Amino acid sequence: MAMVGLFWITADAVYVGSPPTAIGGCVKLTAEGLEAVDPDGSRAWTWEQLRSAVVEDVPTSGASGRVSRLLGSVVSAAAGAFLGEGPPEMSLRLETEAGPEEMTVYAAAAGGYEAAEVALSMELLARFVAGTADPRALGTWGREHGWEGTPQRAEREALLQGWTRTRA
Repeated sequence: MAMVGLFWITADAVYVGSPPTAIGGCVKLTAEGLEAVDPDGSRAWTWEQLRSAVVEDVPTSGASGRVSRLLGSVVSAAAGAFLGEGPPEMSLRLETEAGPEEMTVYAAAAGGYEAAEVALSMELLARFVAGTADPRALGTWGREHGWEGTPQRAEREALLQGWTRTRA
C-alpha cells in the first residue's frame, strides 16, 4: 500500500484520502466512478453522473513536511488505533446530475500533504470526471508497485503528472 497525493493505493483498490476506517468508511475510486462506503450504506456515482469532484479542507504540510514518514499514522488510523482526535477530516464535494453531495474522507497524511501533490491530485480527479484520464492507471501501478510503499516526494509528483497526462 502506498500514498500518492490524495490517493491511497493498494493492490486491490484506490481510495480518496485514507483506506477504510475501523468502521469501514471510505471513498473508493473505480473504473466506473466513485463509491462512498459507510456503516449506514454505500452510495455510488458513475463518472458520467458527476459534474465535479473536489476535496476541500485538505491539510497541507509546511515547506519541510515529510509525508512519507507519516505512513505509520495511516496504518494506525486504518486499524482504528488513533489516540485522541483521530485523522484530520476532509470533505469530498461532488456535483452530480441529481444535485450536490458531500462526504467526509480522512487525511492519510497526518502531518499534511504537499501542496504540489494536492494540486495534481485535484487536477487528476477533474480529469477522471471529464473522462480524459483513466483511474485504472492508479490501480495498475498499485498492483505492480504498491507493495514497495509510499514513494519519495519527487516520484509521487512524477506519477501524478504522468497519470494526469494519460488519456482515458
